[in-house]
Formats: sequence, structure tokens, C-alpha cells
Amino acid sequence: MSIKSGDFVVRRSYDRDIIFKVKQIFKDENGKLSAILKGVELRLLADAPITDLETVTAPESSKNGQDQRELEQLFLKRATIKGDWRGEEEKDGNFFDFPGKVLHLDGDQEYLNKCLAAYDKFKIPNHGLLIPEKEQPKAVPYYLEKYRPGILVITGHDSLLKGATDLNNLDNYRSSTYFAEATKKARQYQPDQDALVIFAGACQSCYEELIRAGANYASSPKRVFIHLFDPVLVIARIAFTSIKDVLTADSITEATVSGSDGIGGIETRGQFRLGFPRGTIN
Repeated sequence: MSIKSGDFVVRRSYDRDIIFKVKQIFKDENGKLSAILKGVELRLLADAPITDLETVTAPESSKNGQDQRELEQLFLKRATIKGDWRGEEEKDGNFFDFPGKVLHLDGDQEYLNKCLAAYDKFKIPNHGLLIPEKEQPKAVPYYLEKYRPGILVITGHDSLLKGATDLNNLDNYRSSTYFAEATKKARQYQPDQDALVIFAGACQSCYEELIRAGANYASSPKRVFIHLFDPVLVIARIAFTSIKDVLTADSITEATVSGSDGIGGIETRGQFRLGFPRGTIN
């Protein structure tokens, strides 16, 4: 059976470890057919010869019902993330939640849609925009000024190029240069790392350079693949932690799918404010 765009596949040479969706078929420099592949649940973009690919049935995670169940599981995880910071006097119904607002820039429409659905499920105010990774540095200042978020997510696809040995050279990454440049532009706009909390990176991103560029949290310390919802889980923890409290980096990473191999960062103040009185605010 011939492989075509939209098919779900695995790579034989990698022991069929990751399920991908075929984005595009092309001819390589030798004139042989290859495919550009996108991870279904991992923020990974790769390419492989057609001869190395094997089709699989559509994974459960690609179906609407499973997406909903996955969001419900994340919602339960958020309940532990959010905790219960109210004193007894604050539980009379006249107080209201005011979590941090998120601006999410993503290089992938499917991933963006899933993340926005998760923010909505968590009741985190958000704006999301599909912006190719290479365009993100130019777009960041405009959209920060337009939406004035307290939290910024800069993500999409990334990977360490095959055969690369110098892990600190941004030229060895698919998109880390763009993420770093976008982070620097955001820091020029708002240098205070508590006033604007930044998550930057995707699968195998150059973690150290993203932190040096000004990100509070970034991927990937051990150059591992990260889950598409890892940015959301980081943001949920920050958005629902009181501004009176400072989160340690390990308390953030333990709430993610990838853990400290995939996500790292610095101590960061929460973005949640408690309002009073409620009035007509829902």
C-alpha cells in the first residue's frame, strides 16, 4: 500500500517507537521518495525515506473522543496543580478567580487547537495564534503589545539535526534559533521575569540557550521529546499559583509529562490573583 499525506506511520529503523502523521511527500537529493513527519503527541518534526515507513491505524489520541478524555485527565491534574489557597473567610462565594492570561504562539495548528482547548477547559484566559517558527521573532513584539499577557508560550516543532554533536550550537537545531530570538524580543519588551513569564521550546530544543535568552521555562535539558501538552501543564501551574508565592523549578517540572529530562527552568512567581467582591463577574 502506497504511503500518502495524512497517513499515520511508524519508522522501522527506530523500532516503531513514535507514531507520526505524514505531512508531505518529497524527493530527496538522490531522487528517492521521502516524507516529512509530524509527531501525533510529541512536538517533533522529522523526515524519513518512504521505504523506512510502515502505516498504522489512526491512533486513539487522534480521535475526538480520546482528545476529550485526555483533556479531562489534564483537568484532574490541574486540580492538583491549582491546590486550595483560599482561607476559610475567602470561601463565601464573594471572591473570584483572576488567573494569569496566556498568549500562545505555535507553529502547528493541530497542537495549537489542542492547547487552546486545554486552556479553556482549565479556565485560563488565552489568545492563541498560528505563527511559523521562523516568523515568531518578528511577530512577538506586536502581539505582546496587542494582548498584554502575563504568560507567553513560544513553541511549535523542533529537533536536533541528525549527526549533530555540539548541543550548544543553535545551527544544529531545526527551530531553536527562532525560539531564542523570539524570547529575546519578548524580554526587550518586558525584562521582568515575573511580570512576563515565558515558556519556550519544543522537542529536543536547546534548553540552555532558551534560558539564557530569558525564558522562565524551556525544553529540553536532556534533548528528549516533549509531550504536546507539556507547555500547558507548566502554564497551568503558574497561572493558578498566587502572586504571593514563588514556585520552585522542580515543583513545575514534576507536573509535566516529560519531567525534568524534558522541561527545566527558574524560580518564578505565580500569576494568580484573588478578586473581591464578585459583583457580576463569573
